[in-house]
Amino acid sequence: MHENKYLAIYHDLVSRIRRGEWKAYDKLPSEHELAARFETSRETIRKALNLLSEHGYIQKMKGKGSIVLDVGKYDFPVSGLVSFKELAQTMKQPVRTIVHELAVIKPDGELKQQLRASSKDEVWKVVRVREIGGERIILDKDFFLKKHVPLLTEEICEDSIYEYLETTLHLPISFAKKEMSVDAATEEDRRYLDLNGDDRVVVVKNYVYLSDATLFQYTESRHRLDKFRFVDFARRK
Repeated sequence: MHENKYLAIYHDLVSRIRRGEWKAYDKLPSEHELAARFETSRETIRKALNLLSEHGYIQKMKGKGSIVLDVGKYDFPVSGLVSFKELAQTMKQPVRTIVHELAVIKPDGELKQQLRASSKDEVWKVVRVREIGGERIILDKDFFLKKHVPLLTEEICEDSIYEYLETTLHLPISFAKKEMSVDAATEEDRRYLDLNGDDRVVVVKNYVYLSDATLFQYTESRHRLDKFRFVDFARRK
């Protein structure tokens, strides 16, 4: 019962933060005030607050209490090579992948350059929209060399391509080079994304390599500008 109590309080506080009862950079009520409000001990409140901190809802500051963080944006790792399915598991929001295009194509001049492909190569083209919390905020355009990925289905693309590549095809996905820019929204962006009047998007280009340094995937992820916070960890040598 004690365990369920702090989880119930955690979920209640998350709901209040999501509804905007406390906005970004507001200070939460003190542990004493929350204990009185929820008719429980400060230890139980402390457990709930620790969980809020672990999940990125608050920052606990010594002597100042708990400060609400900006939860209107989603952390997107810059340096990591993480699938959307793995990222979605950290979001605490309903997510959905919508497949708009799945086809085998012949690469044009630009795609040949991006994938180091030849005229004889065939390429899987996958266009997917990522919906988070009911809003369409990411447009992913993936291109895979078919000689490395012989088969893709809509079901695989809706779930996790990387999970399929690693667990079924046993491809040794190793590292990626990434390029980021802020570009003008295209007609395709406006068609597929809920831009809410924004005329610019964050574009992340990924060049993904196998363990033998073979380039096998090029991806262009187009993100709604106001919904993502791109994060990395750096240490001075």
